[in-house]
Amino acid sequence: MLDYARPAPGEATERACVTVVFLRMSSPPTRPPAIMPPGAVITRERLDVPAYRALYNEVGGPWLWWLRRVMPDMLLARYLARPSVAVHVLRVNGDVAGFFETDAGPWPYVNLNYFGLREPYIGRGLGRKFLDSAVDSVFYGATGLRGMTVNTCNADHPRALGNYLAAGFREYRRGREDWDIPVRLGFKIPDHLRG
Repeated sequence: MLDYARPAPGEATERACVTVVFLRMSSPPTRPPAIMPPGAVITRERLDVPAYRALYNEVGGPWLWWLRRVMPDMLLARYLARPSVAVHVLRVNGDVAGFFETDAGPWPYVNLNYFGLREPYIGRGLGRKFLDSAVDSVFYGATGLRGMTVNTCNADHPRALGNYLAAGFREYRRGREDWDIPVRLGFKIPDHLRG
């Protein structure tokens, strides 16, 4: 576990027991490039820490996205400033609908760190095209890479794994992780994740 994610001594936590699925896509998709519906625009943006946190918290709140919430501002600012990190924001008729974040880091795969929609935009037919656009941003926007990775878990949206598989990712590993999430973050741990 990352040092900054370890609870402080004596800090109250709740445990979530999750099954994490690791996926990889090793070659570009055979489908045509993704086209978003009218009014939907994706832009690569350099968000400052408060703007990033607001988006991360809103999109990830229902799915227990907690690691960036405990990441110190200085570390998060340095991370977001890396040239290898890209944050793409989806807007629908000007309203922020979601985002995805990739990290090309020092490894041959580009990782899709985060991907999600704000709740009002879930179930409106945007998710698959948005995911295809995330894949396109890697395979058609970079050179010299061997593929793309992502992981999901049973804390994510119930359709997340199926959507990743349908987009062309293939599972290569799965395992169990126990997350000790600080109570101060205000998450309600779903019953199916309690150990």
